[in-house]
Amino acid sequence: MSQPRKRWIVNGVLVLAVLAFVGVSMVPLIAAFNQTQSSTQKPANTRSGSPSSDQKSKLEDAARGYEQVLQRESENQTALRGLLETRLQLLSLGAGDIKSVIEPLEKLAKLNPEQTRYAVLLAQAKQQIGDREGAAQAYRSVLENKPGDLEALQGMVALLLAQKRPEAAVGLLQDTLKTASQANKIQPGSIDTVAVQVLLGNVQASQKSYAQALSVYDQAIKNDQQDFRPVLAKAMLLKEQGKTEEAKILFTKAAALAPTQYKDEINKQASASPTPSPSPTSTPTPNSTPKE
Repeated sequence: MSQPRKRWIVNGVLVLAVLAFVGVSMVPLIAAFNQTQSSTQKPANTRSGSPSSDQKSKLEDAARGYEQVLQRESENQTALRGLLETRLQLLSLGAGDIKSVIEPLEKLAKLNPEQTRYAVLLAQAKQQIGDREGAAQAYRSVLENKPGDLEALQGMVALLLAQKRPEAAVGLLQDTLKTASQANKIQPGSIDTVAVQVLLGNVQASQKSYAQALSVYDQAIKNDQQDFRPVLAKAMLLKEQGKTEEAKILFTKAAALAPTQYKDEINKQASASPTPSPSPTSTPTPNSTPKE
């Protein structure tokens, strides 16, 4: 938890996004959700893909143990985290129910209001079960205190787009940018302006407002010429529009600016066939500017 808040993931066609710095124990929630969704769409593998009854039994026993502790001490955070992690492991095995993680997450979010990871994960869980209003409330609870929290912003934007409210998503990001300068004077780095601009451009591109998206990317590039994120986002959009020569120049520039571990992926994306426009919340929007 004391390391710099940088955690990168590469997903799909060079999806460079950052999970909020949630610690190793929280990361399985995302994987568990994905695993649960996949398991509803594909028949279970009756051989190596299925969890053994012994493994499942041990996890269920552990969950019951934590539940017994919580019956005596309802706010015991060690037990709450243990119960959450155990239920996540069951989810990752295709057992259990996403609803089972909501109660411990609600308690952990309430007990740790300064640790936004719990509220964001709670919002994700509620969105998974179709409780969009509950998800929105959880995201708003984070953004009221930390308007620059990228995980909450990405989640809220995705939720608004799922509700067919792109104007609201654009408005949220524009409002965040309007307050960024003052917020960063009070608490330097509290709002990653470039990341929010890239996210705004992604939303506009997803709505086929390409001119506006390119304008936002250009402004982000102007704001920080050493940041590869808006350069890469613009390259991807230009490539999708068939402007391959312009895109090629920007891919080369993005690769030169990016951290070493992403250069190969950027080059691979540059040579790949065009793909549909990226999701608004899944192009380069890391939690901190990648300068090293």
